[in-house]
Amino acid sequence: MGDYVPLKLYFDEQLAIRLSKLIREHYPSFSSNSFISSITKQVEGKELKARVEVIADELYVHLPNDYSEAISVLLQIIGPENESEEGMFTEGYFLMPVAKFIENYGLDDFDLSMGALKEITKRHTSEYAIRPYLAKNIDLCLEYFNEWVTDTNSHVRRLVSEGTRPRLPWAKKMEPIHNDPLNNLTLIQKLLHDTSPYVQKSVANHINDLTKDYPSDVLLWIENIIERHQEINTSLINHGLRTLIKKKDTTAEKIITTINRV
Repeated sequence: MGDYVPLKLYFDEQLAIRLSKLIREHYPSFSSNSFISSITKQVEGKELKARVEVIADELYVHLPNDYSEAISVLLQIIGPENESEEGMFTEGYFLMPVAKFIENYGLDDFDLSMGALKEITKRHTSEYAIRPYLAKNIDLCLEYFNEWVTDTNSHVRRLVSEGTRPRLPWAKKMEPIHNDPLNNLTLIQKLLHDTSPYVQKSVANHINDLTKDYPSDVLLWIENIIERHQEINTSLINHGLRTLIKKKDTTAEKIITTINRV
């Protein structure tokens, strides 16, 4: 194996050159020299998130002032969809500054930005970039989520769960939808039997997040599913209740015993 290279070093002059070449194909007046030079100077000594922020800001400076025109250019450089459920991060790192650009500068063009985030998540991830949109207009986001939850693309379905996770790793903790965990549970319930293990893992992690602050709500929700004789995804629920099981929560233990016996 080669020597470990910190991920932050990916976001450097070479990435600026790559992005510049891609952009110039669709926006010939793009000032490559200025873009590359500015990024190279600013990222020196900075950590990962700060480097991504620098590149996103320079995209804002160098792309058309009109946001819709800028997005039109960016959507032409994002490449083909990832047909697998692997490599979403490793193969799509170059899209992190693009997602950050939308996160930082697209809130006033909500519909256009949500459409762009949907396209990015098919190739990388939008789970972080979408969170300011949740904070600004959760009801409008829910309109999209209620469509995306049945999307044919598993990455889009996963975004519904992962983007709304209260304790998404490396993101600021977020309150439940309208401060009611049942809203989250109702949303992700449609994904309990998703055909994608990738989506199911997100749903289980989402449930586990909720158990850390609202254990009784989650347990009552699961008990209601059982009482209605609805089909249970045993492995998903096991994984979703893992924190409560570690704490030896008696209700959680009873639920696990019940569903594993079926």
